[in-house]
Amino acid sequence: MLAVDSISIRYDQKTIIRDFSFQVEEGEVVSIIGPNGSGKSTLLKAVSRQLSYFSGTVQLDGINLKSMSSKQIAQKMCMLSQKNQAPNDMTVFELVSYGRYPHKKWFQKLQAEDHEIIEWAIAKTHLTQYRDRPVASLSGGESQRAWIAMALAQRPQILLLDEPTTYLDISHQHEVLELVRELNGEMGMTVMMVLHDLNQASYYSDRVVVVQGGEKAIYGTPDEVMTTDMIRQVYQMNSEVQYSPIEQKPRIHLLNTAR
Repeated sequence: MLAVDSISIRYDQKTIIRDFSFQVEEGEVVSIIGPNGSGKSTLLKAVSRQLSYFSGTVQLDGINLKSMSSKQIAQKMCMLSQKNQAPNDMTVFELVSYGRYPHKKWFQKLQAEDHEIIEWAIAKTHLTQYRDRPVASLSGGESQRAWIAMALAQRPQILLLDEPTTYLDISHQHEVLELVRELNGEMGMTVMMVLHDLNQASYYSDRVVVVQGGEKAIYGTPDEVMTTDMIRQVYQMNSEVQYSPIEQKPRIHLLNTAR
């Protein structure tokens, strides 16, 4: 579905991402992990074409993104940044309605079908009771859900999330990631997200790509990726990896700095 082939990205003549390749299949949840400054968010922005790359290709359903218009990409893919901010007086309904504009002509008003999709997206993210409230008045988890509702109203094939749990407390992190898993399970929506927490990446992902120094260190299932060797080599930490009989996913316990 999404094929990233040998892309490289430069800032001021410095290569940030080097010869990076991986593929995401339809309906997968893929998490991007790695140390701070390794290039995780840069990679995600390149995949969404928010950032240009000087070599390589990104293809969606076999079509090179560079040959697609911004509107065509927005109809298939939506990216939410680390921190999103709406005007103080913008309501949840108004925010979510913006998700319909990639499907409208210039100055075309919302139709009955658009309103149905907006109300569906609000209900799907469990925000019906907050429909007419300003986004600025919501809690962190509620606000993040409102932005995800806007993305849902866009009806994308792929949802890209750049550190969706940043700035949220533990309960709201769980709330947002459970919503992502619900959307993936019920709608088959393909999800790519940058995460810092290794256990969250392990639990919520079908596959995990590890970025180290702008290069792909490893890409595979949580079982293949979440090993003591990977954590020592990439994060310079000693760890224990256990398997929960309920979750059937690796559970990482960090111990101390590797010497």
